[in-house]
Amino acid sequence: MFQKLLIANRGEIARRIGTVARGMGVRTVAVHSDADATLPFVKEADEAVRIGPAPAKDSYLSIPAILEAAKKTGAQAVHPGYGFLSENGEFAQACKDAGLVFVGPPPEAMARMKDKSQARKLVSAAGVPVVPGSDGVLPDVQSALEAAERIGYPVLCKAASGGGGIGMAAANNPAELEKVYRQCTDRAKAAFGREGVYLERYFPAPRHIEVQILGDTHGHLIHGLERECSIQRRHQKVVEEAPSVLFANGKNPALSEQLFTAAVTAAKAFGYANAGTVEFLYSDGQVYFIEMNARLQVEHPVTELTTGLDLIGWQLRIAAGEHLTVKQEDVKRRGAALEFRIYAEDPVKYFPSPGPLKVYQPPTGEGVRLDSGYAEGDVVTPNYDPMIAKLIITGATRDEAIARAVKALEDFRIEGIKTNIPLHLRILKDPAFSAGELDTHFLDHHAKP
Repeated sequence: MFQKLLIANRGEIARRIGTVARGMGVRTVAVHSDADATLPFVKEADEAVRIGPAPAKDSYLSIPAILEAAKKTGAQAVHPGYGFLSENGEFAQACKDAGLVFVGPPPEAMARMKDKSQARKLVSAAGVPVVPGSDGVLPDVQSALEAAERIGYPVLCKAASGGGGIGMAAANNPAELEKVYRQCTDRAKAAFGREGVYLERYFPAPRHIEVQILGDTHGHLIHGLERECSIQRRHQKVVEEAPSVLFANGKNPALSEQLFTAAVTAAKAFGYANAGTVEFLYSDGQVYFIEMNARLQVEHPVTELTTGLDLIGWQLRIAAGEHLTVKQEDVKRRGAALEFRIYAEDPVKYFPSPGPLKVYQPPTGEGVRLDSGYAEGDVVTPNYDPMIAKLIITGATRDEAIARAVKALEDFRIEGIKTNIPLHLRILKDPAFSAGELDTHFLDHHAKP
């Protein structure tokens, strides 16, 4: 195990990684922008290095600044967290070239996953079911229109280098597709530096199911069961849970076996190691691969709390060359967990609501875990994603977890800014949620203010 780890991220995930690392006897280095200098993840680290001004491109996305910080502090490894440079193969390779251990998959595997349209081809060739779509990146509007005729409307236009719902939009007819194509290419270029987009069939009411993957560098690879992330707004996840209602209490065993087999097959096709997630859509009794994320997921705690897997701890051990000693038969579900992303945003219009946390009093109690990036008195700036914290609730059953979650959210006091806590309470109290009737358009029809 290395002695010193640089955490190339911020907020709650940087704080969480630091806590796990220090618990393993590893010293931590936080890097921070000017805007984050006083946040808890900086204060709690063993060392902290300023890497630039507030804009992410000048700080958290600056590969030279992060490598210089690692060199300056003598860090031996770098954990990228999620977002920012976490799925950047060039960053992973740059760490390797600098003699640093990158806590994530090999750069070669990341390269195979980077172009999501090519990734579809790779896993399809391995026998994994994929959403019907275009054969690759579409260079112009005309090629998109021709592909859509083959696929059938409605279609979803997606950035080939995308993630987090950025550069993604649906079209119901050729006129809409022409408009959407241009929008998606512009957004893809702005967000990822590359215009490439591709098409997939658009399912009107699918469920979003994902499978946790964990593999070492010695060829041992397992899955960590599934999570459901169907409740989304603007293609971004809001509430996640484990297990999925589709598979709870042993339901649909043949489908779950197909799902897990597909996930492991896809990960092996990429040559994957470390922690990652294979994402699927479920519609009309079928599961379809959509992409693999080469990083830790925001929603990983619901897997940790229902399987007992310490995903960050295993990330560090695997990166250090250790064998993954967990066997597939050891991974068993215990209870249920729900995760709520607590955002500084208007709970109706979803606009960001930056400002000072004049009051910040998180809930406590049985089954309550909080992964927080802020403390009372801190300021949520407009420079980054507006997530303040993740509230994770466990229970022996889903119903118990829901009841505990309602109480925890009602007890969560935040003043000085708007938050989406009222949205979470509307979701929990909606009969369709209690019944497990979920799909990616849940918020279009339910949990209205």
